Amino acid sequence: MNWKDIRGPDDIIDVGKDKFSNFGKWLPLIILGLFVLLGLNGLIYSIGPDEVGVVQRFGKYTGLSAPGLHAKLPFGIEKVTPIKTEKIFKEEFGSGSMRVKSNYSSGHYFEESLMLTGDLNILDVRWIVQFKVKDPVKLLFAVRNPRDNIRDISEVVMRRLVGDYSVDEVLTTEREEIDHLAQQEMQEILDDYQTGVQIITVKLLDVNPPEKVKPAFNEVNEAKQEKEKMINQAWEAYNKVIPKARGEAEKTIREAEGYGLDKVNRANGEAERFMATLEAYKRSPEITQKRLYLETLMDVLPEAKEKYIIDPRQSSILPLLDINGKRGGGQ
Repeated sequence: MNWKDIRGPDDIIDVGKDKFSNFGKWLPLIILGLFVLLGLNGLIYSIGPDEVGVVQRFGKYTGLSAPGLHAKLPFGIEKVTPIKTEKIFKEEFGSGSMRVKSNYSSGHYFEESLMLTGDLNILDVRWIVQFKVKDPVKLLFAVRNPRDNIRDISEVVMRRLVGDYSVDEVLTTEREEIDHLAQQEMQEILDDYQTGVQIITVKLLDVNPPEKVKPAFNEVNEAKQEKEKMINQAWEAYNKVIPKARGEAEKTIREAEGYGLDKVNRANGEAERFMATLEAYKRSPEITQKRLYLETLMDVLPEAKEKYIIDPRQSSILPLLDINGKRGGGQ
């Protein structure tokens, strides 16, 4: 055995030192590579087509990023928060799936849809609010929990508006007006709070009485509908009979007036003709008599069926009559 091949403890330690020294040589490079990877991972970011990126440098707002790929300072120096500005968000109120938990109680409030109308009736009102982000900077820095703010404001506004109308108006005629006023007032309040939110629409979905009083409410509505039906039927009968009677009365009055006017005009014409004949008679009595005689014959002769012209010297007209004829007995 060659004693030179036997290494002592120092030689063994030296061999280990050589191995660890090789690993230590690459350790800084490995750490540097990890930092580079982490830096590259935080250097590139993308913004969606319906989003806007809010850029912060050390927490301070510096600008907005348009949709697409962008670069930022890594290692937390710059932070980008994407906010959807084109998406339409929706909040539902009064549905069974919506349960708002109180900050001061462990329970849930299930009666957010129960509201009191102006005539002291209770209604179960269900509605939706659709909104979008119009100012991402105000949304991110000016308010906290924007959804909670929108829900609270919407409930307050809707309760006040429902309290200004009667139960029949909320159920039927004034629903569109309530939608419009609710949208307008919510927008004014949100603008005052600088929330950066734009209300798209407020829509009443379903308005009903509470379940416990719904049967009685339905009976009242049926009675009102029956009342309206009878009133409409009465007006229909009235509109059929009364205008017809008025028309017939008007027709009779107009006919009487026309008849009276015709008689008066005829009488006036006869009187004027008589006066004209009298004046003519005074001027020429013989001529007037002869004219009247001829005019009378012209009126009478056309009515006679058979005409006999008799000689004044004839003592009898029997020879002229067809006594034995078929019409002899009738002459």
